[in-house]
Amino acid sequence: MTQPLSKFQRFRHFAGQVRRLATPYFNSEEKWRARGLLAAIVALNLAAVYMLVLLNEWNRVFYDALQNKDAPVFWRELGRFTYLAFGFIVIAVYRFYLTQLLEMRWRAWMTVHYVNRWLANQAFYHLELARFTGHSDKTPDNPDQRIAEDMNLFTSYSVSLSMGLLNAVVTLLSFVGILWSLSGSFAFNFNGEEVVIPGFMVWMAVVYCVVGSVITHYIGRPLIGLNFRQQRAEADYRHHLVRVREYSESIALDRGEAVERGQLSSRFGVVLSNYLQLIKAQKRLTWFTVGFGQAAVVFPFIVAAPRFFSGAIQLGELMQIASAFGRVQDALSWFVDNYDRLASWRATTDRITSFEASFQALQASTQAQTVTTTHTEDALALDDLHLSLPGGTALLAVNGLQLHPGDTVLVKGPSGSGKSTLFRALAGIWPWSVSRLRAPADFDARVMFLPQRPYFPNGALRHALAYPATPERYSDAELQQALTDALLPHLANQLDTEDTWGQKLSGGEQQRLAMARAFLKKPRWLFVDEATSALDESTEATLYDRLKAMVLRENGALVSIAHRPTVAAFHHRQWTLEPNEAGGTSYRLVDAV
Repeated sequence: MTQPLSKFQRFRHFAGQVRRLATPYFNSEEKWRARGLLAAIVALNLAAVYMLVLLNEWNRVFYDALQNKDAPVFWRELGRFTYLAFGFIVIAVYRFYLTQLLEMRWRAWMTVHYVNRWLANQAFYHLELARFTGHSDKTPDNPDQRIAEDMNLFTSYSVSLSMGLLNAVVTLLSFVGILWSLSGSFAFNFNGEEVVIPGFMVWMAVVYCVVGSVITHYIGRPLIGLNFRQQRAEADYRHHLVRVREYSESIALDRGEAVERGQLSSRFGVVLSNYLQLIKAQKRLTWFTVGFGQAAVVFPFIVAAPRFFSGAIQLGELMQIASAFGRVQDALSWFVDNYDRLASWRATTDRITSFEASFQALQASTQAQTVTTTHTEDALALDDLHLSLPGGTALLAVNGLQLHPGDTVLVKGPSGSGKSTLFRALAGIWPWSVSRLRAPADFDARVMFLPQRPYFPNGALRHALAYPATPERYSDAELQQALTDALLPHLANQLDTEDTWGQKLSGGEQQRLAMARAFLKKPRWLFVDEATSALDESTEATLYDRLKAMVLRENGALVSIAHRPTVAAFHHRQWTLEPNEAGGTSYRLVDAV
């Protein structure tokens, strides 16, 4: 059984998380700009503390002039205050500006870094695949939120809190000596002997803030977990709202409004329930922190009042003591004042760390994928292909099958036997496969897969048609001809029309637009997975005939998965998935010519 970590170990673990997330940016290609901005911000924070020291000294002289009714000194110090205030304002403005600039650049770098990692090697697909194959415990929820929101919060909190801590430490070091020299000593009798405590106000500030920090921690500790769960609940709710928009037609046809209303209400209920707990926890913390801050206003006057009334110090010194005490108390109370933000920072850091860990886990889980590809003269040979389910259960075995130019092959087999998974493996995106493939040198460059549900980016139609290539590669005449070949002539004059094509077009139109991509790109090796399921038989026959003719003109091959018997007429060979002779639930693919 794992022993729970101590508080110090948890702090070290959290500090290590922040360091591992922050270091890459400051060692990246932008390191000199990043380090320069950070150095400038540190320098401005130190300058701001220095200005506070000068203002503290100004307090003493100004209030002494008031007490002594010394008009010349009074007016002189007002003029001096103007210069000090102007300098402080300039420092504050540029400190704010450079801090925001560093946060923006850091966020931009982290966003690009994680988007690239999320999209590299189909990680985005594999992470979602894991969520639907019983491995959701290793998969981060809502990666879109972690990239869009958590990166922003992490960089913002990291810069502001670290600079705030630096400011607090420097302020403490700058003002503790002033407070020590001004506060005098405190004497009392203990067992008949006089005990003298030098720097009494300093010790009072330390005791006051240490007690406040400990109480704040115990009151506010639940905020860390509540902030983490709140971010997840908000993301889940937004995600379901997006799904309702994406599947609006299907929901409307099924009269599913009541169900979706219930689903949304349930998810929003989780948001509200956790938020209610969050604001209750914040209320308890606010009770203490506001009271703590208000008491700190009068606390130094109460402690220093006896010396003032006895004539030991003047009004200026009393105000300087109060100012210095306030600065020391503010510095020591940094933890109290920022506990809520620290809790949010901790929750955000945990979410990004788990996102980072998911990439490591994904890499470990896909190590079983071994694909050895060698080039052949002009055929695709499946010498030894073994596909498994995520848990390791064998799914499909293929051995000794070849696909030659001019072949048209129909893949048949029961649902769930691995037909689509075979296509995924050939595309190189199925992580649980071991195979030896022999493929033509141009296979990767000239292969194309048509799924049952194609994807179209929002925007101009020419972008949706040319995807994933840029539309500049093709002339308008080529784009329009592809649409005409796919029986979409009514779209030929809408190349620059921007729309959500994945929602505007019907299912059949979407499948025809995907085929228009094939007519545009003219692949040699075409794999079609139920890509005509939404078409009527007449349209399906016309398009299959054109697809077949195109592939044969390119000296290539066509492989299809389809359940309609009419599709078989366009193929002269069949690959059939049969139960494995050894029993179990696995299948083997055989050539049924």
